[in-house]
Amino acid sequence: MARLFGTDGVRGLANEELTPELALALAASAARVLAAHDRSHRPVAVVGRDPRASGEMLEAAVVAGLTSAGADVLRLGVLPTPAVAYLVGALEADLGVMISASHNPMPDNGIKLFAAGGHKLPDGIEDEIEAGLDAPVTRPTGIGVGRVQDVPDAGDRYIQHLLSATPHPLAGLRVVVDCANGASSFAAPEVYRKAGAEVIAIHAEPDGVNINERCGSNHPDALRAAVVEHGADLGIAHDGDADRCVAVDAAGELVDGDQIMAVLALALAETGELTKNTLVATVMSNLGLHLAMRAHDIDLVTTAVGDRYVLEELRASGFALGGEQSGHVVLPAYATTGDGLLTALRVMSRMASTGKSLAELAAVMNRLPQVLVNVPVADKAAVAVSPAVRDAVDAVEAELGEEGRVLLRPSGTEQLVRVMVEATAHDTAQAAADRLAGVVSSAS
Repeated sequence: MARLFGTDGVRGLANEELTPELALALAASAARVLAAHDRSHRPVAVVGRDPRASGEMLEAAVVAGLTSAGADVLRLGVLPTPAVAYLVGALEADLGVMISASHNPMPDNGIKLFAAGGHKLPDGIEDEIEAGLDAPVTRPTGIGVGRVQDVPDAGDRYIQHLLSATPHPLAGLRVVVDCANGASSFAAPEVYRKAGAEVIAIHAEPDGVNINERCGSNHPDALRAAVVEHGADLGIAHDGDADRCVAVDAAGELVDGDQIMAVLALALAETGELTKNTLVATVMSNLGLHLAMRAHDIDLVTTAVGDRYVLEELRASGFALGGEQSGHVVLPAYATTGDGLLTALRVMSRMASTGKSLAELAAVMNRLPQVLVNVPVADKAAVAVSPAVRDAVDAVEAELGEEGRVLLRPSGTEQLVRVMVEATAHDTAQAAADRLAGVVSSAS
């Protein structure tokens, strides 16, 4: 039977796969597991959500589940995922629950759990919660039932935290922010204004249905046009729960997560804050990032795909910066998870302090053409041990030399092998990827 928890919590089509019954059971089991691990006090949980319509239903179920198991609830309302993670620690709670499907379409939703301090739950605790879904329980009654309290200043607390982590005022910068009609629709424009920038907000009117709809970090075309139209210095695009961001320079050119990490790595190295002079990225980060860091004597440690693995490496080794090409960027000195608003503030702060445009800063990295081909296969394991595939990969790598890269990665959820090739020219990368895809298909 498949594990219920994925790399980013539990997700599915709301009210069909992720039902209120499941949400209630998950929350109740989480509260019981926490109580079993620490019997010194009554558990306290903070609960936040993004503005998608099904979040109202699932929030009610989660709150009911937590309180039915004897946990008190601090209800935060609509806030970004990193705000919930921050407030777990700031409010000294034992558990955080974020109801969101991030960049997924509106019909989906998800439940993400945070441990005390705002860190992601260890796999072992998630397994205990899942195992407890069908376990017989004795529910508390009377004063043992949990209580619910709203936190009206939750957003203000988060904004003040972000401002305290912004090293330079943003006066003189004009920014367009695309909030994806999501959880950042109030917080992002507000904090950028308070930090000193002139702000033009688009897709910042959530109605429960329009989240991520042709907008946000997955659909930056409207942002690119708006930046040029308004003569802005840059644009920032968040996803539905604002744990990521991508940027657009003044000419409307996209600046992705790899380029953002390059900019921030050099800024932190300059101030001596880049621990062990090391950046953490995933294997999918562009070869251009590797070459840029090498040119500036910065080590680059790679992990498996997923911000979960980046976070694990950051915590285990004490590094100061990590992230993904998609725009998940983590600064552990200020956040326990990817925070799109924090990332944007740090990028704009770098622009303001240096007087350089985003295009100038991002030029430290030359983004090499990257081609990804998804190859349907009958047997992923057969591809992994195929001599023909190994020989074909070796041949392409020899042809590309140090100015190219090959990565074959089996999908974690589908019968696919992802073939990724980078090269100095797009045609070269495409031809190599197509050639390898043919070999992979034959090998399965």
